[in-house]
Amino acid sequence: MPILPIDSGRYGSKEMRDIFEDERRLQYQLYFEATVAQVQAQLGMIPADAADEITRGARPGRVTPARVRELESMSEHDTAAMVEALSEQVSAKSKLWIHYGLTSNDVIDTSICMQMREAFSIILSKVAKLAQVLKDRALEFRDLPAVGRTHGQHASIISFGLKFAVWAAEMAKHIERIKEGEKRFLVCKTLGVVGTGSLMGDKALEVQKIVAQNLGLYSVDAATQIVPRERFAEIVFCIALIGCTLDKIAIEIRNLQRTEISEVAEPFRKGQMGSSAVPVKRNPIKSERVSSLARILRSLVSVSMENIASWHERDLSNSANERFTLPMAAILLDEMLNAMTKVIRELKVNKERISYNIEMTKGQIYAEFILDALIKKGVARLDAYRDIQRVAFLALESGQHFFDATCEDRNISTHLSKQELAAIFDAKNHLAASGKIIENTARIVINATKQT
Repeated sequence: MPILPIDSGRYGSKEMRDIFEDERRLQYQLYFEATVAQVQAQLGMIPADAADEITRGARPGRVTPARVRELESMSEHDTAAMVEALSEQVSAKSKLWIHYGLTSNDVIDTSICMQMREAFSIILSKVAKLAQVLKDRALEFRDLPAVGRTHGQHASIISFGLKFAVWAAEMAKHIERIKEGEKRFLVCKTLGVVGTGSLMGDKALEVQKIVAQNLGLYSVDAATQIVPRERFAEIVFCIALIGCTLDKIAIEIRNLQRTEISEVAEPFRKGQMGSSAVPVKRNPIKSERVSSLARILRSLVSVSMENIASWHERDLSNSANERFTLPMAAILLDEMLNAMTKVIRELKVNKERISYNIEMTKGQIYAEFILDALIKKGVARLDAYRDIQRVAFLALESGQHFFDATCEDRNISTHLSKQELAAIFDAKNHLAASGKIIENTARIVINATKQT
């Protein structure tokens, strides 16, 4: 019976979960053993017929997870149980050469990197898809003025499309970051008990190089018994960083969906229930799910950092928790990407409410632009600032529109005509470089997604 939601299939796609299933994990390990044997035979280190027999024994279905678990119950060593189960599939003369020159973590660490290579293939594809969806929505709302908020307060005018463009640009950077990092953290190790390649002698590095190439990985530069955990910490960090960006997007959507703002709303399908008690509720549950899972991802970074320090050439203090951290990180990010892509693609944008919110402060959002206009007319900055502040505060208290108040104020109207002020109070005149930024971001996204 499943205990964790991941086990029950609640989170993550089947494609991603399958990578970390026992059967698939075992097949990665067996394929590694067969690949090493073939390379060793190629270099004349073991008999070719033994390598061929090992390869046949490692084929899917020959060694089963059930048999490995049965053997592990006696040996209390999962890698030794796998090797023993593989030995049962070959002749007495060939089993001598199984796992030759290797240690457990050669198998474990390299197979983890094989798993993460497949996981990152899925992640990159989904990050690219989300980047494209964000890019499209940025272009869609490029010319829509909206309230830009700082400290939760109205600050100035922003292109609503710029919100999506900022997020799209970060997705492009995540693609770049992963592609650059692959050579550091998708590595292969075949150097044995303490990282010297002792039993393979002067051919040890050649074995590792060829095995790495055959597996689509990178040969580790130097290692003890284990691949340095800085590499795996970087994997988790990259995943958590993407999760943090998704959390940033989710929090903005959750805020903009608040009743008092109501500028966007998550898709809400027929038959969906927002609340068991309040029939009218349309809660941003997908964005809230993303924020919730992001907290787990961030916590996994701390665990991964703790794993970097190990006694001498290795201990087991990292082993148990990595059975959680790496699969959880990949599967939960997969779930978050799926959720956020759906939210952004189907996000309902209320243009009327966006325009209404600009006018919520009765024109005071344009104060920055009046200050700029007065300075350009030759008014000292501090004098202009104080005049605008005085007029704005009085208008706020009386409920007067800021445009009317500025037109009536002698210190301001002496320098700016009613026509000039009217142009300042037109939101479409304040999108500035937004259009170019969005177009530049679109090109960045297109170039980045070509790498996936």
